[in-house]
Amino acid sequence: MHLLSSSFIVLLFLLMSSSSLLRTVSGLDAVLGQYGETLEIPCNNGVVKADDVLLIKWKYDKGEGLSGDLLVKQKNQNLSIIASDEYKGRVNMASNASLLLSSSTLRDQRTFTCMVVAGADIAEYPVNVLISKTPAVLEISDKAEELEIGKVMKLGTCVAKDAHPAANITWLKNNKPLESDGKRVSVVVSEQVDPLSGLFTTSSTLKYSAEKEDADAEFSCTSESVGQRSSAVTFTITYSTENIVLEVLSQDPLVEGDNVTLKCVADGNPAPTSFTFHLKGETVKVENTDTFTIINVSRETSGEYRCSLINKPELQASENVLVHYLDVTLNPSGSVVKKAGEDVNVSLLIEASGETVVSWTKDKIKLDKEPEFTALTFSHSGLYESKVTMGQLSRDASFQLRVQGAPVITQLSKQRGEDGQHKVLTCEAEGFPEPAVSWSINGSSPEEQSSFIDGKISHRLTVVPSVNLTVFCTVVNQFGSDSKSITVSSYQSEDKGQMKMAVGVVVGLLLATMVVALIYGLYVKKSKQGSWKTGEENGSSEEEKKLEEKLEEKVEESSQKAEV
Repeated sequence: MHLLSSSFIVLLFLLMSSSSLLRTVSGLDAVLGQYGETLEIPCNNGVVKADDVLLIKWKYDKGEGLSGDLLVKQKNQNLSIIASDEYKGRVNMASNASLLLSSSTLRDQRTFTCMVVAGADIAEYPVNVLISKTPAVLEISDKAEELEIGKVMKLGTCVAKDAHPAANITWLKNNKPLESDGKRVSVVVSEQVDPLSGLFTTSSTLKYSAEKEDADAEFSCTSESVGQRSSAVTFTITYSTENIVLEVLSQDPLVEGDNVTLKCVADGNPAPTSFTFHLKGETVKVENTDTFTIINVSRETSGEYRCSLINKPELQASENVLVHYLDVTLNPSGSVVKKAGEDVNVSLLIEASGETVVSWTKDKIKLDKEPEFTALTFSHSGLYESKVTMGQLSRDASFQLRVQGAPVITQLSKQRGEDGQHKVLTCEAEGFPEPAVSWSINGSSPEEQSSFIDGKISHRLTVVPSVNLTVFCTVVNQFGSDSKSITVSSYQSEDKGQMKMAVGVVVGLLLATMVVALIYGLYVKKSKQGSWKTGEENGSSEEEKKLEEKLEEKVEESSQKAEV
């Protein structure tokens, strides 16, 4: 292989210029490049290899029928860059014969042609170059400070700067497109072209009539052609107050002694800061606040309250305030002392703002109804408590009743001790104050045990009688006394009595046996006579059965008499 001479190249150029030998590939390929980046323009769709052809040449259309040369590559020779104008220093060729064009601009939007010589075949491959540029980040400028409801105002301007082709801008509200209707939504678009770069700057101005719902709405703009979207912005929506509400702020339930706060809530934006509160018989104006507090309320505080705007008094709101109360008066109360047989009138007076429920207890035990006291007895003594409830409110009242009177012995009893050697006497009595108990055994008072609970006293005495005794129990307090006696037998007397009883039982049994034998003998004799008279060998079995039952009854009666 040897290098081509310069004369051969000249000849080859002449041949390539000859229409009889030159073949232009039909159709025009196009390639899209990004502004400012290196653009690769393929030769014959990139299938040409520089080492397989004799010569490759790139040129471009300068317009007006003129062309400009860029570079030449001969087989087995180095690449020769021959560009001398705006492409000097910007062009190169890849191994697949593609033209590499750096720092592309809009001026590069023209036709570039690749000429290829392979043997006797000479071909041209023209490529149309288009340049695009994504605009700088979309941004909303010249934003409104606030939007007023019902008024068409300029919301802002969305700018897509230095783009090619010009950006197509769409406005969004909460990510949904806004369409211009000439009433609430109006969009004005303008374009400018930089005379040096040829890039477009597109401005889209949105005029918008806001609604209350737009207070939290997010507005943005987008250009789908370049795949960009601005950051979202929100606006303060201003509107006049149309409605106000009076709120009552208090604990539930509101009772006497509490505080209650009235709050006037207006829907305007910015919200009003001055209000008039119409109290019962009084008007109060407040500045830079929307509340008014009533201290230490009472039942007289209950009623209707109103609030209004200072600059628009016809716009009002009202609310009722209800102060709950529950007063309970119990008569009698505290400690009550009465005499046995007297009456006590109980009255429970209730003043309440609602329905109440009353319950009673005596000594912490629930009663079915309100207690009634007629002809008091000692059993009426105790702690009586009433509980009155109204919703979450409750009141308690109580009195302690003590029934006084002379003591009365209710029971005097005796029983044998566990060891069988002594007897226990019990004297039970009622009375208040606590009565003193005494026992009298031949004028002496042995050791005693007692208990006094709710006007009832129980007193026990242990004795070992050696002879039959009559023992007296006496109870005494400041109102009187009572006394009862009981007979206590000695153990010797009881033993003698038991022996006499045993002898009587034996004698009775002997007498009963004799009576049974006598009756049975008469029965046998009668049975034989009856059989001879009737001709029957034996007596009737039914008659015998009845007779036997009568005998058993006789024996049982005899036994009982013997025991007595």
